[in-house]
Amino acid sequence: MSAIVASCVLRATGTAAFLAQSSSRANAIRQPWRMAPVVATRLSSTTTKVANDSPVTDAENSDDDSSIYTREAESLEKLESKFLQTMRDRGFLHQCSNIEELDKKMKDGTISAYLGFDATADSLHVGSLLQIMILRHLQNSGHKPIVLIGGGTSKVGDPTGKDESRKLLTEEDIQNNTAGISKVFEKFLAFGEGSTDAIMVNNDDWLSSLKYLEFLREYGTQFTINRMLSFESVKQRLNREAPFSFLEFNYMILQAYDFLELLGQSSEDAAEGAQLFALTAPLITKSDGTKMGKTAGGAIWLNADKLSEYDYWQFWRNTSDEDVIRFLKLFTELPLDEIAKLEGLEGQEINQAKIVLADEATAMLHGRECLGQIHETVQNMFKGAGQSTDSLPRIFVSAADLEGDGKRFADLFLDLGLASSKKEARRLIAGGGAKLGETKIEDETGSLTKDDFSGGDEVVL
Repeated sequence: MSAIVASCVLRATGTAAFLAQSSSRANAIRQPWRMAPVVATRLSSTTTKVANDSPVTDAENSDDDSSIYTREAESLEKLESKFLQTMRDRGFLHQCSNIEELDKKMKDGTISAYLGFDATADSLHVGSLLQIMILRHLQNSGHKPIVLIGGGTSKVGDPTGKDESRKLLTEEDIQNNTAGISKVFEKFLAFGEGSTDAIMVNNDDWLSSLKYLEFLREYGTQFTINRMLSFESVKQRLNREAPFSFLEFNYMILQAYDFLELLGQSSEDAAEGAQLFALTAPLITKSDGTKMGKTAGGAIWLNADKLSEYDYWQFWRNTSDEDVIRFLKLFTELPLDEIAKLEGLEGQEINQAKIVLADEATAMLHGRECLGQIHETVQNMFKGAGQSTDSLPRIFVSAADLEGDGKRFADLFLDLGLASSKKEARRLIAGGGAKLGETKIEDETGSLTKDDFSGGDEVVL
């Protein structure tokens, strides 16, 4: 087999609920997180697509009347708690109920907050990074994050945004996926037994032991079909051809039970007016309207065994001009005054901001020590030094693939994730932006043959 290596030069391109009430009800599952909180919290990103919620200083430029930056600009200006100031200034907020009272509680005491991650794959991808960053900011602001692994809810499957039912996972699949996604959190959060140290829990510990009839009798009266049918995620599924199963319909009830379990409240307490605060963060999309986390080349995984450090760096380096400043605020901890300086860059200079974004995001996940090799690889590709290609994405072709007319360059660019379609790959070649080694590829319908390897086992595109 021969290897084809992709060079970077070819493509530049929560709902949060707060409960201000404690309970003496406790057991071995609840005990770790019931010791510290003054206010307990649930966080998640909303399913509402918001491509760009502007910071409070830009609220007058927003045409979205549903945005908190428009509706509650005066309240946002008065925020005193570090966490909500950070959420405001970096663009994490979408909606919040009674934000002034919430601000006061967060300023005066420590709160616990949880965010859930279902075990639907053996690694999280960039689409989950917004939620992780929220927990990181929460901890950096002096509060306690709880990572909730959805081992139980993964047996049901979140129907939100899906055209059809998710594939049902086996117990073994869920266990393997849980092990895979759990290890990334230690790179962003400090775990331990301190009052603000993060902890990790799994909702399979309480959901799988529920008795169906007892659960229905105790909690079923708290949910109305009328209200459940009004949710947008339900409406969308009912309007599609694929059936919407009763199993999936129960997902929101299990989410609600997670909240009840983590806060240690009885159903009577919850039903009798305990004070709640709701906070939603936007579901981040790129400027072209596509979701974060996936590209034409596949998902941008957070685990290094699924995606190399270089590929991760390259994903951020390829951020569009329109998104780079927003992503610096959301996905790095670069001070806002430094981001403001980068915001003034124009033309080709905006690439400096993209490199900063790629460096900071990659360092946070994989460690700053990996940046040296990545920069060396990029420099070699641009200067033609051609020394280290270890961290570059690659595919393998057999001798049979290269026989006859060979394998078309357009197909190779598509396989390597350097183009999102054959049309884009041909346009790249026609525009002079594609090379085989140091030789420009002139023919947009051209192919790679075994002669191009010149007796070696690797070529660089």
